Amino acid sequence: MPITSSETAAWRDRILSGDLRALARAATAIENQSRAGRELISALFPQTGRALIIGITGPPGAGKSTLVDQMVTLIRAAGKTVGVIAVDPSSPFSRGAILGDRIRMQRHHADPGVFIRSMASRGKLGGLARGTLEMALLLDAAGRDHVIIETVGVGQDEVEIARLADVTVVVLVPGMGDDVQASKAGIMEIADVFAINKADLPGAERLEQEIRAVQSVANDSGGATAAPIRRVVSADGAGVADLIEVIQDVYRARGAQSRSVATWSLRLTDLLRDEFLESLPAEAIQEHAARLAEKIEDPYAALAALVRVIKSRHMEQEKSV
Repeated sequence: MPITSSETAAWRDRILSGDLRALARAATAIENQSRAGRELISALFPQTGRALIIGITGPPGAGKSTLVDQMVTLIRAAGKTVGVIAVDPSSPFSRGAILGDRIRMQRHHADPGVFIRSMASRGKLGGLARGTLEMALLLDAAGRDHVIIETVGVGQDEVEIARLADVTVVVLVPGMGDDVQASKAGIMEIADVFAINKADLPGAERLEQEIRAVQSVANDSGGATAAPIRRVVSADGAGVADLIEVIQDVYRARGAQSRSVATWSLRLTDLLRDEFLESLPAEAIQEHAARLAEKIEDPYAALAALVRVIKSRHMEQEKSV
């Protein structure tokens, strides 16, 4: 049953007043991509733009979750509230998140100033889940001072976080092979800050030198200013306070960039792509794939037909509203 505008307004007011149950219900609606969730985000959108959105990305095994856990502890110690969106790989059977960051951060469970939500990637590329932007907007509107997004950890294709976060932190660790050379084609280029985690292990100095070498090449070719590098040991929290301070410095230097036309242009492009793909029935793709395999039609004719399907479905949805 559709939610009414008065119900949406009441729901919005409960979230703005700090009602955690209303916030949890909203997070579920957004993850399910329900119409009610979308209407709520529309109602809350004027209240967004105040949180610092931090993206934490890097290869598997870099210790991202442990680092996020330490960051949450220090942010709370400073009297600030925080929301965590942990994107986990999906189970091929249940399509649900299989790592369970909410379990790994159990010590924050009873703290009302911390809201943690795991989201299953459900096969979406780029290290994020469908609805991650909307979830970040929800936590922003709900008054969280910081929103931390931990990506799934798939490697160099994890670049979508740079379109969403105000500051993107790339986490690398020594001793995992030629990390910099393997990553520079992707996540190395999106870093606003580098965090060398497990810096107490041998190879931390070499890893920092490799990062600086890549940055030097980028600067010589007219690239942006080199991202700051910080060493941390997330297991005991060493260096994490300094990392947070650097993140805040980068954010302040950028001003309102996250609300700029350029950034929202990238975000809208992602939303539009997801919207189109979601509205296209899987059987329609399979039908035209079969026709292509049999050489009954060409790829451009198939694309034109699929675009007509999308248009038709959107027209039907508009009539039903």
